[in-house]
Amino acid sequence: MFYRNILLSAALALGVVKSATLPGLLPRASSSGCSTTGAVSCHNTTVQKNLCCFEAQFWDTSGPGTALPQTWTIHGLWPDNCDGSLQENCDPSRDYTDITSILQNQEQTDLLNFMNKVWVDINGQNEALWEVSVKQFFKDASIYEPFRVQHEWATHGTCFSTLVPSCLTAGSPPGTDAVDFFLTVRRLYESLPTYQWLAQGGITPSSSATFTLSQITDVLQQGVIPALDCNGSALNQISWYFNVQGSVIDGNFIMIDAPSQGSCASSGLTYPPKPSSSGGGGDGD
Repeated sequence: MFYRNILLSAALALGVVKSATLPGLLPRASSSGCSTTGAVSCHNTTVQKNLCCFEAQFWDTSGPGTALPQTWTIHGLWPDNCDGSLQENCDPSRDYTDITSILQNQEQTDLLNFMNKVWVDINGQNEALWEVSVKQFFKDASIYEPFRVQHEWATHGTCFSTLVPSCLTAGSPPGTDAVDFFLTVRRLYESLPTYQWLAQGGITPSSSATFTLSQITDVLQQGVIPALDCNGSALNQISWYFNVQGSVIDGNFIMIDAPSQGSCASSGLTYPPKPSSSGGGGDGD
């Protein structure tokens, strides 16, 4: 399992993604003040709060995400505990209800535009996808039933130990923790050009071609193996796993092998093209 894995030196060398070198050199809303030379999550020798992360990308053939025919959209960034368990909805007091205003108030309109382009809900409810907790949806079935969206900040973002408000720069405005979370997701996403990697390996969307699982994973390997999930035979999600050295805000994300190969079968996989007329994103966990 990944949370007890010993990284191969080659994978480690190819997999270190330093935030300072990620595409765009996006500004951070705050500074963690953490060292990036300390223990790597899940590889410490002393008792610490060990968390791992993985970023998932969607290939949607319905909903708003189809407006980007050559782009994988974002599912989210989730913290796994090193024993393989997953915590959710860790701090209801930080279940922000207006992510758009928080981003605008902190002069993050470019980030907001990015999120509205590639981090989109399958039903067009982007704000709910970014902010609302699972518990809130269960409490109000009238909201939950028609949307069934992800709730990435409240469900997952609040569970990163290095994003609690006490870890942020003194005097940071309310919501800075969420802004840093979304900035980190963008930096990671832009470091993983999944569509281009597949295309360079001769794997492009097709209405007739089929692929084996090994064909796809061989093309995608960047020193590590991601997890591939399918809807039936259709490839629709790729998850990239990391250990973190330092803070989620500005630490090193070290790519590692996925703990499992995901739900795709070993052969007969399809990579259907997106419709040319419309477009979606997340609607899972």
